[in-house]
Amino acid sequence: MQRLLLPPLKALLGSPGARLLVPRATPGAQCGCSCGIRRPLRPGQYSTVTEVALQSGKGSVSLPSKAAERVVGQWLLVCSGTVAGAVILGGVTRLTESGLSMVDWHLIKEMKPPTSQEEWEAEFSKYQQFPEFKILNHDMTLAEFKFIWYMEYSHRMWGRIVGLVYILPAAYFWRKRWLSSGMKVRVLALCGLVCFQGLLGWYMVKSGLEEKPDSHDIPRVSQYRLAAHLGSALVLYCASLWTSLSLLLPQHKLPETCQLLWLRRFAGGTAGLVFLTALSGAFVAGLDAGLVYNSFPKMGESWIPEDLFTFSPVLRNVFENPTMVQFDHRVLVVLVISLSSPQGIASVTAITALYFLSRRIPLPRRTKMAAVTLLALAYTQVVLGISTLLMYVPTPLAATHQSGSLALLSGALWLMNELRRIPK
Repeated sequence: MQRLLLPPLKALLGSPGARLLVPRATPGAQCGCSCGIRRPLRPGQYSTVTEVALQSGKGSVSLPSKAAERVVGQWLLVCSGTVAGAVILGGVTRLTESGLSMVDWHLIKEMKPPTSQEEWEAEFSKYQQFPEFKILNHDMTLAEFKFIWYMEYSHRMWGRIVGLVYILPAAYFWRKRWLSSGMKVRVLALCGLVCFQGLLGWYMVKSGLEEKPDSHDIPRVSQYRLAAHLGSALVLYCASLWTSLSLLLPQHKLPETCQLLWLRRFAGGTAGLVFLTALSGAFVAGLDAGLVYNSFPKMGESWIPEDLFTFSPVLRNVFENPTMVQFDHRVLVVLVISLSSPQGIASVTAITALYFLSRRIPLPRRTKMAAVTLLALAYTQVVLGISTLLMYVPTPLAATHQSGSLALLSGALWLMNELRRIPK
């Protein structure tokens, strides 16, 4: 038996590949003592593979690529969750009309809230100098001001938490060499978008603090800046969630058929419509367009109201006329709900068509689960939207409806990620 086993073992241990993995002994290392103490290897004693890793990593060995990808994917999933929390909290801040309570912006100074009666009175005095108090809240008490102030304060502090959740782990992963070259570019873009989002938020708030002598409307932030603020947050959320799902979920090897190509395109188009519908909600919120026609399916007594084109030029109505803004939001919902099927047989629900199209193709169980989840979220969101409209936009229900749009967008991204093509 020894004659059979010893020659192959000697040949294996003597091969160049094995010598790379074994520490090279130095003359002084073989002392012949039996003390059993393991002395640390000197730089000249490391194997070739370890020396290369230490030289490139400056003393730290990187995780295996799959393990690093999983850690980065989990981090980005947490990041997308914090962005979702910021969007939801921002919606509640808008619904409670709290966004203009803090009339200045300081990165560090404003992190400490007022603590004494004098500090609160000074903060309230600053708020009283701006249009919202003079026109809308002239009879507000200090206790009522504290409520709206803390709402805006919570939103701003949450935004700082989002920034830390992105930037600090990104710096750590970068130093540990856990990011590929492509992932470094993506992470830099995400961190830059987080910083831009904070500046855009203050730029939005400033629009509501400006004096407008020619306007008789109640003070509110610009619906254009509100849409830009929400849109950039949605882009940040989608990019983070898509990247995390791509890193965490094993990719399916789907047969590239014409039906799969249709399904993939249909899923992408539906996700785009969901994003656009959510973005149009910013114009509805910015103009309080949800309070114009509180009836469904008709708008008042007619399907198409007479005051759709009140403003001139006509294009202004799309973004500044509350009636047209609500009408557009309804039409976008209809486009998501009523879109022609690829065969042109009948007008069917876009997401429902997507679901039934997915049933005609042999898909993995997880992909089918994504299609079913998207279908359930779509109809839940429709019910929430109609209920919010008919009940004159109560804050809890409206906040749930806004959160539902984010959930629906997440479901669409999940299905798109399940159907993505494997790179060659």
